Amino acid sequence: MFKDEIDVLRDRIKALEEENARLQLDAVAGRHRAETALAVRERQYQTLFNSIDEGFCIIEFIDSEHGPLSDYIHIEANPAYTRHAGIPNVVGQKVREMVPGEAEGWVQLYRDVLLTGNAIRFERELIATGRYLELAAFRIEPATQRQVAVLFQDITARKRAEANLQQLNETLEARVVEALAERKVAEDALRQSQKMEAVGRLTGGIAHDFNNMLAIIISSLRLAERKVERGDFTIRKYLDSALHGAQRAATLVARLLAFSRQQPLSPQRVEANRLVSGMEEVLRRTIPESIQIELVQAGGLWSLLADPHGLESAILNLAVNARDAMPDGGRLTLETANAYLDEAYADAHADVAAGQYVLIAVTDTGCGMTPNVIAHAFEPFFTTKEVGAGTGLGLSQVYGFIKQSGGHVKIYSEVGVGTTVKLYFPRLSQPKGSTSPEPAPSTALMPNGKGQLVLVVEDDDDVRRLTVDILTELGFTVVPANGAEEALRLLPQHPETVLLMTDVVMPGMNGRKLAEKVRAQRPNIKVLFTTGYTRNAIVHNGILDEDVELIIKPYSLEALAAKLARILA
Repeated sequence: MFKDEIDVLRDRIKALEEENARLQLDAVAGRHRAETALAVRERQYQTLFNSIDEGFCIIEFIDSEHGPLSDYIHIEANPAYTRHAGIPNVVGQKVREMVPGEAEGWVQLYRDVLLTGNAIRFERELIATGRYLELAAFRIEPATQRQVAVLFQDITARKRAEANLQQLNETLEARVVEALAERKVAEDALRQSQKMEAVGRLTGGIAHDFNNMLAIIISSLRLAERKVERGDFTIRKYLDSALHGAQRAATLVARLLAFSRQQPLSPQRVEANRLVSGMEEVLRRTIPESIQIELVQAGGLWSLLADPHGLESAILNLAVNARDAMPDGGRLTLETANAYLDEAYADAHADVAAGQYVLIAVTDTGCGMTPNVIAHAFEPFFTTKEVGAGTGLGLSQVYGFIKQSGGHVKIYSEVGVGTTVKLYFPRLSQPKGSTSPEPAPSTALMPNGKGQLVLVVEDDDDVRRLTVDILTELGFTVVPANGAEEALRLLPQHPETVLLMTDVVMPGMNGRKLAEKVRAQRPNIKVLFTTGYTRNAIVHNGILDEDVELIIKPYSLEALAAKLARILA
């Protein structure tokens, strides 16, 4: 019986021994596999550790006399560490011994990574070696190891390139500023040169024309004087010649004022179709029969606001230029239309506002203009005509009038084909004022003063005496005053005064202030201003004040007679 039990026990022991042997073999195989895998991973890590181009290190924080976690030791560093950081043999070195002057900053950065577990990426200069580094740092788990891994590379070359680029940009900006300053100086010098050239041409033209006119006036009057001294009173032709020269001088001044936008304008609501149609007879008298005149008028044409006399003068100037461009005949077309100048056009043309305009275009089939002629066409005394054939003030007068009226003028021309001059006037949205221009001076309006009393205020003695003579010739009784203060003293002595005729520009009180004081005493008195050059007293932005009656010096007896007839009516 024991024998059987012993056999069973022996079999079980044998089985256990076999199982134990198998387990031992499995454990050895597992350990071998683990050791093999660990070796593979170690080889991979070492290969990566040694071959990566970036510098890599593992640091471990330690406590020191500066406090807990106040220093760290490099426990690993790859070969690229030295190449990027410029410090060899760092393994085993404490950072406070390696770079004592800047260690605190590095400790603070990496200690925050260790304590928070937040990875960081940043750029920082390693002052000890003068290198800029781009770095990334992250905590190695578990945190109890107090270890942080750092991956970095040297970006000094890039930083220097950026600094050089920044310096280059700053230098370039300075050079651009300097170049622009030099260009501005050159442009200013060129503009000044062009301005002086224009001024020279202007003064030369004025001197030439005025000297001719003065020669006519002086010579005619001298000849008349000599004849009178001999008792010969056949001097009418000399007086007519002197008067014609004076009128030409007055016209020249008016055109110069128009060009400089200084002429006083009395804008009214104008229907362009009616105005152009009304000019047809004048144009046909001015234009030879060899030139066909054609009117092309748009229906539903908007109204515009302009001085009708100035507009008629501008159209007549353009028509005369067109006539001269067609010596062998051709066609002159006057066209009206509604127009819109858009933002793109306004951006491309200075002093032009986008919006709705009334267009009056004058087109000829004449010789045309070159681009260079077009560029100078509006300059005063610039002309392509022969000497004595024109003053060169026609287009400059048109330009000044259009600009003073708030409009725009544009020339389109082709040599051998013809020219179109387009006049743009802003549309009048709310028409107001009369559409009828003031009638031209006429002897039919010659008044009989009937002894009515006029108070004449003029600080120029010669002008005052002549004005008194003219008014006396027209039948008025005249009280002269040399300035505003004398006029205010004389006014109470002459309660029968019906009209104050005063110069605008005078020493002390100007004509407008005088008129205000006179009307305060005599509300019903009529006032006529006279001036050789308007200033802001009665003209603002080139427009006569609404309640103003004005006659421009020099004026003829007939013009003054017509003005007085209208005022006193």
